[in-house]
Amino acid sequence: MEGIEPSAAAGATEEELRSGAAKEADFAVRLFRRCFDAEKNTLVSPLSVLSALAMTANGAKGETLAEMEKTLGMSTNELNAYFKSMLERIRAEEGDTFRFHLANSVWFTSDERFTVNRDFLQTNADYYGADVYRAPFDDTTLAAINGWVNENTDGMIPSILDRIPADALMYLVNALAFEAEWPEPYDEYQVYPGDFTLEDGTKRKVDFMHSEESRYLEDGDAAVGFVKNYKGGKYAFAALLPKAGRSLSDYVASLDGEKLIDILSSSEICTVNAALPKFEVEFSDDLAEALGDMGMSAAFGPQADFSGLGTSTGGNISITRVLHKTFISVAEQGTRAGAATVVEMNDGCAPEFEEPKYVTLDRPFVYMLIDRETNVPFFIGTLTDPEK
Repeated sequence: MEGIEPSAAAGATEEELRSGAAKEADFAVRLFRRCFDAEKNTLVSPLSVLSALAMTANGAKGETLAEMEKTLGMSTNELNAYFKSMLERIRAEEGDTFRFHLANSVWFTSDERFTVNRDFLQTNADYYGADVYRAPFDDTTLAAINGWVNENTDGMIPSILDRIPADALMYLVNALAFEAEWPEPYDEYQVYPGDFTLEDGTKRKVDFMHSEESRYLEDGDAAVGFVKNYKGGKYAFAALLPKAGRSLSDYVASLDGEKLIDILSSSEICTVNAALPKFEVEFSDDLAEALGDMGMSAAFGPQADFSGLGTSTGGNISITRVLHKTFISVAEQGTRAGAATVVEMNDGCAPEFEEPKYVTLDRPFVYMLIDRETNVPFFIGTLTDPEK
């Protein structure tokens, strides 16, 4: 590991944290909408992607930086302070009831053509707790990066990189692992098969987990859902089921960050008879096209300005790939979820009510893992087909 040690750096104020959470939610929904595919199960971790890109933005300048800040929704100073405070909070609150692990690292080539900016490395160590590695960028480095991801996602993402191209200069990597149990695991009698109906009418036989929840969600005439806390109450699973006659695509297109936070924040306390399918999803994508369409195209082109990151005699430095992998398993005991993002740089108890609500997630739906304090999703996805 390169000799870069974190030094004292200021985090965000409470007001800045609230503002940052709203902006993170906005980025989350924009990214989710851009990655959504009606033909497959989608799952992104906006927190993982934002962390890796925020580190990268510390090396951007000019129009490249302006586009990145606009796309990410915050300036680099805001992102740095926000992530520092958020990481400190996550680490301080982790206990026996859940595991939430967020790790960052920066890997740069030992090839003499590249001269790294030490201030760039120091900033990412100070604000993101990033481990820094100088490496030969051969097969041993490929194995090392994948091993780091595997370790920091508790084996849920065994690898993220398939190769290291000859013109690669740097990898900025985020890994996220989440594991939490339900306050009361589902008993055998609460789990039994039922039909999950796809949007084309095809039926899949799946196991549904039945329970009585206490927080009901409703989005006007568009969707219903519920919030189900994990043990300890800090994090929760939330689901939104489009109402009959409304497609999942139309519903996803109607969401934005402010609207989503409003839905989650205005949950109704009442009895909800909920049915949740057991499911497991793996997702992977190169987000370069999606991020370009979201407004940061300069970062991927020949005119990219990452001069704050370092210099190379081999040519101009730009982003080539933003690789993202996610995994989630929702079952009787609780939930396990992992995510990894790599930015590749190169040079060329509820009260009783008269009427309970019913929410059976037996059609394609949106789901999230959320922080109950901010209602910001750190995973957001769709289940369109439990068999895919």
